[in-house]
Amino acid sequence: MLIRWRHLLAALVALPVLGLMVAWLGLIPVGASGGHWAATDWFLHWVMRNSVRTAALDTKTPPLNNAAMLPLAAGHFETGCALCHGSPVQKRSAAALAMLPPPPDLAEVVPTWTDAQLFEIVQHGVRFTGMPYWPTRDREDEVWAMVAFLRQLPDMDGPTYLRLSGLATPIQDGTLRPPALACDSCHAETRLDGNGLIPGLAGQSEAYLLESLRAYADGTRPSGVMQAAISGLEPDSFHDLARFYAGQARQSLPPAQSEPALLDHGRRLAEAGDAGRRIPACLTCHDRADGNPAFPVLSGQSAPYLESQLRLFAAKTRGGGAYADLMIPAAENLEERDIEALAAYFSSR
Repeated sequence: MLIRWRHLLAALVALPVLGLMVAWLGLIPVGASGGHWAATDWFLHWVMRNSVRTAALDTKTPPLNNAAMLPLAAGHFETGCALCHGSPVQKRSAAALAMLPPPPDLAEVVPTWTDAQLFEIVQHGVRFTGMPYWPTRDREDEVWAMVAFLRQLPDMDGPTYLRLSGLATPIQDGTLRPPALACDSCHAETRLDGNGLIPGLAGQSEAYLLESLRAYADGTRPSGVMQAAISGLEPDSFHDLARFYAGQARQSLPPAQSEPALLDHGRRLAEAGDAGRRIPACLTCHDRADGNPAFPVLSGQSAPYLESQLRLFAAKTRGGGAYADLMIPAAENLEERDIEALAAYFSSR
């Protein structure tokens, strides 16, 4: 039988119409209980791996050997990831294993990805699975912290995970106990050691803490970690949390060891600024007894945390309360040594 062009044209028109008809009639099963055909499962994973590999080609990996990254990521992992992927202290739930595809055991799959590829997965998520993207695009530092944590996860034991995630906090006799507040999982004074990326909240003003919570909630202060942490809170509870931490006493933490020249450079910038480079004096606004209560107290915060915040302001991605915009021009002319010096000086006060 001779196949003519008009036959091919008719087939090309009929096939999409037939496909739409099958879809409209509901004949294509979408139930997860049926699973995928083996060929479909292989194809989807093949496409995903190729996509991630290509997307990661121009991703530059920063150093990931900073231990301060781990507690920041571990707390988020416990609240946002462990339910599906399991953790060193709990297996994947039956509900997670019933997903299609089921979330993988990270101890098995993390070693098969590079750091850059893990960053792409955590930052952007994976379509057609339950893997979400990071809640904000402006906090690559948080995503890299998660990558550093994931790299350690396959060999992590239960006590280490409990300590890092804040599910339990050390008490005087060395044993562990659950934190009194969910926020204390990360921010309890006993969790702070002067070298972390998590800020101390105790002793900050109620006004500053309240503004910060509201900024996290409405997205004007981007943070995937904090947006997930407060997502289940009612806005009415922000006042109580702010009041609670404002009333807590600050713990005296040993500052990181810094060169005297670096500390002196930070002190001069804090006290007098640098008019030639349009850098204002930090102490004009911060840490003043008669200052605006909406400005945070910087003294005694860890140097790594202060460095991270200054870098975010310099990159114009920090955000915050009503006065956050004042910090962008204040930080935009800071060089890396200025940032390190200011962080070292305020952490030592």
